[in-house]
Amino acid sequence: MALAFDSSDGDYWKEKVISGGDTEKGDVDYDDELELNQFDGLPYSSRYYKLLRERKTLPVWGARCDFVNTLVSSQIIIVSGTAETGRSTQIPQWCAEFCLSVQYQNGMVVCTQIHRQNTVELALRVADEMDVNIGHEVGYSIPLQTCCSTDTVLRYCTDDMLLREMMSDPLLEQYGVVVIDQAHERTVSTDLLLGLLKDILLQRPELRLVILTAPSSSDRLLHHYSDVPLLRLEGPQPSEVVYDSGKEGIKDYLCSTLRLVLGIHHTQEPGDVVAFLATEQEIECAYAILRREAASLASSLGELVPVTLYPEKNDSVPMPAEEENTCRRVFLTCSPSEDLFWAVRSIRFVIDAGVQMRYVYNPRIRANSIVIRPISKSQAESRKQLIGPTGKCFCLYPEDTPLPAESVPHILESDITSTVLFLKRMEIAGLGHCDFVDRPDPEGLMQALEELDYLAALDDDGNLSEIGIIMSEFPLEPQMAKTLLASCEFDCVSEVLIIAAMLTAPSCFLTPPVALAHEALQCHRQFQHVDGDHFTLINIYNAFKHAKQYLCCSLEQWCEERFLSLPALQTADAVLSELTDTLKRIELPISPPAFGSKTNTANIKRALLAGFFMQVARDVDGSGNYFILTHKHVAQIHPLSVYGTEAPKQSLPEWVIYHKHTLSENNCVRIVSEISPYEFIQMAPQYFFSNLPPSESKGILQQIIDHGSAAPCKGKKKPQTMDSTATEEPSYERCVIQ
Repeated sequence: MALAFDSSDGDYWKEKVISGGDTEKGDVDYDDELELNQFDGLPYSSRYYKLLRERKTLPVWGARCDFVNTLVSSQIIIVSGTAETGRSTQIPQWCAEFCLSVQYQNGMVVCTQIHRQNTVELALRVADEMDVNIGHEVGYSIPLQTCCSTDTVLRYCTDDMLLREMMSDPLLEQYGVVVIDQAHERTVSTDLLLGLLKDILLQRPELRLVILTAPSSSDRLLHHYSDVPLLRLEGPQPSEVVYDSGKEGIKDYLCSTLRLVLGIHHTQEPGDVVAFLATEQEIECAYAILRREAASLASSLGELVPVTLYPEKNDSVPMPAEEENTCRRVFLTCSPSEDLFWAVRSIRFVIDAGVQMRYVYNPRIRANSIVIRPISKSQAESRKQLIGPTGKCFCLYPEDTPLPAESVPHILESDITSTVLFLKRMEIAGLGHCDFVDRPDPEGLMQALEELDYLAALDDDGNLSEIGIIMSEFPLEPQMAKTLLASCEFDCVSEVLIIAAMLTAPSCFLTPPVALAHEALQCHRQFQHVDGDHFTLINIYNAFKHAKQYLCCSLEQWCEERFLSLPALQTADAVLSELTDTLKRIELPISPPAFGSKTNTANIKRALLAGFFMQVARDVDGSGNYFILTHKHVAQIHPLSVYGTEAPKQSLPEWVIYHKHTLSENNCVRIVSEISPYEFIQMAPQYFFSNLPPSESKGILQQIIDHGSAAPCKGKKKPQTMDSTATEEPSYERCVIQ
């Protein structure tokens, strides 16, 4: 029968669970009325009972009674265990039952994840286990996609989506239980949630917070929340782990990985392989070698299929079709997270290089550096769990290697300008305090505040200005949000929307095999624009939209022939729609398209400089060595740029604006467009210009301000101006939006 809850303290729910309230299919008398689903009032299906038997075999099930008791009596619970314990699927369901027991008086349940695809897959699995329809009682929200309704009682969402919700619901009043999953990953968004929820819990005593984390992070969280209840889950132990016998580990782990993969395929039983490498370059190299080796393997061994998985480009593992079940897939990834593979039951072998790549932001030079470092103990243990009870894990490092207990929190190594903008917005909403688990670096915090001040997002008292409030409405980095606002003034909104969408989505350029590299370059050149890469992105998007509307061939074929990524372009299309809706909601004007005219080109550059004036560089010697004005570093333009390695040296622009600079082996600036010094002077705030370190480039700009002209450097053309009147009577008024 349907359950009738009338207790406000959860006693009935607790009693039902402790007494074993779930009913097995064999216990149902089909001559009587079938037991009804407590969430939708319909009879349970036979599949529900089948899945229930599977659920009861999970390690987390043994802790159900303890969890129930603790949830009723405590406001915060920390649950320590690995993903293989079943914590991510079962605990949110029990929280939903808890909220149902009090008639949802305090709200529903939300469970955060860090990967979009995991969010969707968990919601689908839990809806199946609860015997309800996805999008109704169980739903999900990820960037650019929401599958929920007014009936939703349990919602999975990415951590950044829950933060966006807090802008309109700062106390999360629609939720009775907040579940923070994968807290040990320490993403910036998860750390923000952990810090803000500490304040929210004080204002909402009825709210429950459940934190799911790995064993290595539990002590740190216990200290942060002052010794709250902790439930420890014991997961299955890996059957066999093989460590490197050397004292210093394997230095050439890429070659060792490839040898192991081929050895496994020749001698071991069927099963997929996951190889954790460090960089995308290693993945590409391994993929090419395995493809070549697989072509020469004997058919009796079965097919060997390498699969590349890049972090941030694709966070889902492709499921095999039925006809592919006989092949052995080799997943090559440099993702630091093993949670991508939680649902892949065919994995039998793991090869762990024991190192990872991290982007570490340097606030002094406003650039990321690529750092290769050891993985944490938590990551190492989680990777071993992937093999299940019958697999084998090969660790390419000695067993006594001193791995760090935890990974460095992302908030300590990231550009936190967007984070500070969000926290300033939360101050307006009444959440003035964020008790960080690990406080951001003071230098990074000061740089973020300085940058927001340059962007006119802060007033004289350090609070959000009107411009800052509008900037925070957009799911964009602050510089791009400021650029979009400036485009409203310069009547180029349609074009800047495309640029913002294309730069927010993953790169649309596919990396082809070496044999097709020249052909791909030729295809990409047809989209290149003389004024720079930002304009090239507009060309690509417009061509994609034209193909979508008018061409007879499929979009997959169109993109494949041009070495473009269809998922990336579809994501850009969705981002553009979301940004357009935001502009309409806050009643900002959207100018009609005018791409191609000289006025429109100049206006786009003005809008870009309004947000990215801190990212300007000058070619100091005419050979492509670009001096970055803010921190005196010299970088080159990325080879795939309009001004890349194959461009004639005499055609290189002297002054450029760029989107991204990463200090790595190639030390390149990416997404580069030509500007003139007059445009820079007009758009950069005076106090930013004054704070630039002394240099020859700054001297040239100062000479333009003082005298209205500049002596061109030897071998360089005189900087072009925005229009015919700029040389005769340059105007140095700052942009109105400043």
